[in-house]
Order: sequence, then C-alpha cells, then structure tokens
Amino acid sequence: MAAFRQAQEDESARDNHGFEGRSVEELWRDPEWQEYIFTGGTCTVLDFPLMIEAADPDDGPFMRPLTDEEVRAWAPHGRPTYEEWDAALDSERLGFPNRAQGNCTVLHRDGRPAQIGYRGTTAD
Repeated sequence: MAAFRQAQEDESARDNHGFEGRSVEELWRDPEWQEYIFTGGTCTVLDFPLMIEAADPDDGPFMRPLTDEEVRAWAPHGRPTYEEWDAALDSERLGFPNRAQGNCTVLHRDGRPAQIGYRGTTAD
C-alpha cells in the first residue's frame, strides 16, 4: 500500500493535471477530480482511489494486487522480474483488468523486490 501511495504522489508531482496543491486523498474527495477521472482519467496510478486486498471481489475503481496464483500463471517461481512482466503483457498471458480497474505486483531483480508493475484500464 505504501508503494502504491508513493507512486501516486510521484505521479502527481510530475503532472497534477491542474489540481495543484492537494494530496491524492484530497483529490479523491473533490467531485471535480472524480468527474475528471471518470470521463477520461490520467492513464496513471492516479486513476485509482485506493488499493484493495488481492482476494477482494470488489470491482473498480480500485487497484488490486495480483494473487499468488495469478502471478504464477506467467511466473511459475512466484518472484517475477520486469522482463517476465513485460513478456506476459506482450503475450496477453496477463490480460487487461476490467473497466476502471487496475492490477499490480512486486517485480524482482536479482531475487529481491525492486519495483511495482502496474496495469490498469481507464473508466472512460
């Protein structure tokens, strides 16, 4: 969750989409931000108000970590690298989430967590 919020804050610092001076939490309380997201969005992690648990059945607009089973479908050892993530995306072994939903997973380098891979579908 902390990595997700940090990615959102980093993205907002790069481009606040005209909503300057507000945290991600403040943005999601603003009806104008919600309208902006649901009618086009940013095509970034900013399009998701929060992260839910991997096994949570709720649908969007949430970011949901992939389950271990979902990861092992394209990275059988369970510690995916960026290269495996990229190959799974290219080969469509890792499908697109439904509208207004996102998925993520920890990616590894030299056997250690190195970054988060995010994949989502806008609400528009």
